[in-house]
Amino acid sequence: MGKEKVHINIVVIGHVDSGKSTTTGHLIYKLGGIDKRVIERFEKEAAEMNKRSFKYAWVLDKLKAERERGITIDIALWKFETTKYYCTVIDAPGHRDFIKNMITGTSQADCAVLIIDSTTGGFEAGISKDGQTREHALLAFTLGVKQMICCCNKMDATTPKYSKGRYDEIVKEVSSYLKKVGYNPDKIPFVPISGFEGDNMIERSTNLDWYKGPTLLEALDQINEPKRPSDKPLRLPLQDVYKIGGIGTVPVGRVETGFLKPGMVVTFAPTGLTTEIGNGYAPVLDCHTSHIAVKFAELVTKIDRRSGKEIEKEPKFLKNGDAGIIKMVPTKPMVAETFSEYPPLGRFAVRDMRQTVAVGVIKAVEKKEPSGGPKPKKK
Repeated sequence: MGKEKVHINIVVIGHVDSGKSTTTGHLIYKLGGIDKRVIERFEKEAAEMNKRSFKYAWVLDKLKAERERGITIDIALWKFETTKYYCTVIDAPGHRDFIKNMITGTSQADCAVLIIDSTTGGFEAGISKDGQTREHALLAFTLGVKQMICCCNKMDATTPKYSKGRYDEIVKEVSSYLKKVGYNPDKIPFVPISGFEGDNMIERSTNLDWYKGPTLLEALDQINEPKRPSDKPLRLPLQDVYKIGGIGTVPVGRVETGFLKPGMVVTFAPTGLTTEIGNGYAPVLDCHTSHIAVKFAELVTKIDRRSGKEIEKEPKFLKNGDAGIIKMVPTKPMVAETFSEYPPLGRFAVRDMRQTVAVGVIKAVEKKEPSGGPKPKKK
């Protein structure tokens, strides 16, 4: 087996309307993270609201209020995979009111992707003293994000289109500012792209054949692997808390130092509340009319899907397409029967974040003895 990919966090920063959400959405779409039918639906919704150019940004704008206002408010987390890394993208908003949110996202990032509007007027507004290109770059450096990729976006809308002269002008001016902030511009790739058309996002664009550097995807793979201080005590800043049906309250954050494992006793600050980290994967089980969170307590065996023969005892994991016998424990009491005796009560599907991750049948049930109520009379 190959080495597991390292997880990295990327923050997307830049001036309002520089194309952050569109670029990010298109990148994820190109890397197969989003179904084409979903993009088509986004395109239709965006067209209905006269915001056709927002179709890729729609990917990161989940809330209805955000869609109607055409701005990204909450930091949207989205994942995709490069040849080297598992990437989580933090889409930081560009409107000045939301600098607080941007700080929250930036402080968790390993690399900043600075999106620059290359159009006439767009670049000048962003790099001006009141513009957010400067402010975001300064914030990123101050908050400890030492690696950066600069994307000269909207190259399809420069005058003339895909202008090398405009690109060179932007690189010179942005490099000068980044050097003042504390970055080394020689170590920062400046990638000319079109977030909407997809130029230089994944594959090299013939429209930009004068550019010999990396594509955005290649630049992401060139990020230096971050060192995680796992030898220090656990510190995990909570970014958000979700309430997920059938599972309950789920805190979300990144382990900054130390490590987290099942069975550990942790303390939440500043309340001082102490609790134990639970063991096992706990998605939702759909069985007849029940929808209950279950814990995968034990992977008993891995079996051949066709013959049913045992391949491996106590496998460490089951991947997509594998079959196995698993011991599951519901978090609440539920009624279930074996498939052989009562087929309708013995089939199940397992869902995680609304995605079906497993289907199967019940082979055996450990039943609780009935208690309370009148006992049946013997005849």
